[in-house]
Amino acid sequence: MKGIVVASQTEPLVSVVTPVYNGEKFIAECIESVVAQTYSNWEYTIVNNRSTDHTLAIAQHYAQQDSRIRVHDNEQLLELMPNWNHAMRQISPESKYCKVVHADDWLFPECLARMVDVAEEHTSVGVVGAYGLYGKRVKLDGLAYPSTVVSGWEIGRAFMFHIAKLGGLWMFGSPTATLIRSDLVRQRERFYNEANFQADCEVCCEILQEANLGFVHQVLTYTREHEARQSTFAVKYHTTMIDELMMLTKFGPIFLSEQEYSLCVQKALNYYYQMLARCIFQGKGKKFWTHHLKLLNAMGRPFSIPRFVKGLAVELSDMVLNPKRTTQRIVNKFHREFRYEIQK
Repeated sequence: MKGIVVASQTEPLVSVVTPVYNGEKFIAECIESVVAQTYSNWEYTIVNNRSTDHTLAIAQHYAQQDSRIRVHDNEQLLELMPNWNHAMRQISPESKYCKVVHADDWLFPECLARMVDVAEEHTSVGVVGAYGLYGKRVKLDGLAYPSTVVSGWEIGRAFMFHIAKLGGLWMFGSPTATLIRSDLVRQRERFYNEANFQADCEVCCEILQEANLGFVHQVLTYTREHEARQSTFAVKYHTTMIDELMMLTKFGPIFLSEQEYSLCVQKALNYYYQMLARCIFQGKGKKFWTHHLKLLNAMGRPFSIPRFVKGLAVELSDMVLNPKRTTQRIVNKFHREFRYEIQK
């Protein structure tokens, strides 16, 4: 018989959502972390993306035990980012807040209660974050205590400097790490930009143009760090730097002064072209280069031969002066890509 849970009438409804594909290894731990919340007024939708393992059966088992859990089984297999958007469309129209928890992550028991408290106390807050445990390391800890609310402009500005490796802060973490106001989710036809594998950071930047960041100085979420979290495409095509460069191009003029923006772009481009130069020695094929050239053109930043030559010189110098590090980098890269090939 399904369990019947009576929620507090004074607690706003939180829609928790988990998009999952072949997540049988960790999905039970994820679901149990939601069930164990000290906060009771939540509804939980698990979006099964045509899993071929036991994910669906595990999710259905928990749904039979708790009336707040619902399983949505996709009619067809969706790619990673479209499925994220599909999952966000499943949140309750009655919810005030939305909490993503990815299938290989989990929440500490006080997560929803503490995050909702901050959001309820400060109506200007659109996104709530907290310290997060990433593997064995605590991250998202750059704010001075007790910074409960920080202006969206300040956090967006800090993220731009983070992209350029000029200090700054990265306070968004993975989607598991944040609580978001549901009206900000519902007002976007596609919550995530499906062309950006860091769309969770991009949408936070969008929200922080109109709302502030709430923050809980407590470890509230666990994000499992392993290579299989990322799509094969993202790893093989080195999308991280180009995605960050796109975000800097889009939001830098908003959060930074003209001089600051120029400095950040120059720094980010230098790092990006060093990465491209490194890829010469990794034997990247035509599809890799076509992908990057296309995105550079779309940003209005056509491929720069002088920057590439400079990046190549830096890489060659590093290879000569640090042969051991270069060899280890190549071995690690081969290991990662080989693992993705056998996991496909």
